[in-house]
Amino acid sequence: MKKALVILLTMALVTATLFAAGEQEYPSRDIRTIVVWGAGGGTDTCNRVIMGEMANVLGVPITVDNVTGGSAGSVGMAAGYKEAADGYTLVGASESNTTTAVMVEDWDNTVDVWDWFIVGGSPDVVSVTPDLPYQNIAELVDAAKANPGSIKAGASGNGSIHHINLLAFEKGSGADFEFIPYDGSAPSQNAAMTGEVQLVVTSVAEQAELIRAGRLRPLAVLVPDSFFIAGQTIPSAFDSIPSLAEVLPIQQAIGFAIRADAPAGVKDVLGEAFEEAMATDVLKDFGEERFYVLSGAWGDEANAIMAGLESSMSWALWEQGIAVDDPASLGIPRP
Repeated sequence: MKKALVILLTMALVTATLFAAGEQEYPSRDIRTIVVWGAGGGTDTCNRVIMGEMANVLGVPITVDNVTGGSAGSVGMAAGYKEAADGYTLVGASESNTTTAVMVEDWDNTVDVWDWFIVGGSPDVVSVTPDLPYQNIAELVDAAKANPGSIKAGASGNGSIHHINLLAFEKGSGADFEFIPYDGSAPSQNAAMTGEVQLVVTSVAEQAELIRAGRLRPLAVLVPDSFFIAGQTIPSAFDSIPSLAEVLPIQQAIGFAIRADAPAGVKDVLGEAFEEAMATDVLKDFGEERFYVLSGAWGDEANAIMAGLESSMSWALWEQGIAVDDPASLGIPRP
């Protein structure tokens, strides 16, 4: 009897040891990253670059899939959240996804259900196609005021940072546009180039190649300082519209997230791989070439940044009558 008990205890100890070893061996198979915005946009491009470098560090492939749709990327966020919290499913997201809780009635998860990894961000820019008559931001605003709702403005979906920046731009300038939402930045920029909309609000990083090629004319960046790109200086919208300082800027924070209830050891492995990837020449060159201000924040630092963005952006949508849920009811503090 005692011998049998010893054998059982030994087997249990071996099993526990093997299980622990298995945990330490993360990752032991492919990782999937669900990007909640469309292919070719800023979040998609950024994730494909960082995941490529992290795959080299981790020694396993990382596939990147686009799962789009819903307000504030809710379809992709929900798809990622329903997967096991084991580190084998990540969600490629951005600051725009911090508004999902207030923009979707059946989604009440705030940003604290995730742990965040922030690659960086780029300032938003208001651009038009070159065949339109507007040569500067003041001319665009004057036209929008003269005929409210006559100018169509494209940006990624309801609750995205580009949508919120557009709303803030309207509020600060007095302009009135007809907003046309898209599944991501790339389709909204395509819409501007084909004349489906007259202006587009996305980031400098996302528009960089189109600006260089002369396919979009940048009128102004929605940050206090001007921006130099492709041999030209894009002025700050604040220069001609000082009142924008009351409502802007709202900065980008692009990266990825893992469920907060994933094992701490798994998150530490990802964090170390993330730090190594951010230090590579590939990421540094990407930031320089695509006009990204690189961050590299993860853990408590990144979580605090995303919580702050959730607060400012959710309340901005609520106060403008766009959010479907009161941020206070979800425990989101007023900024």
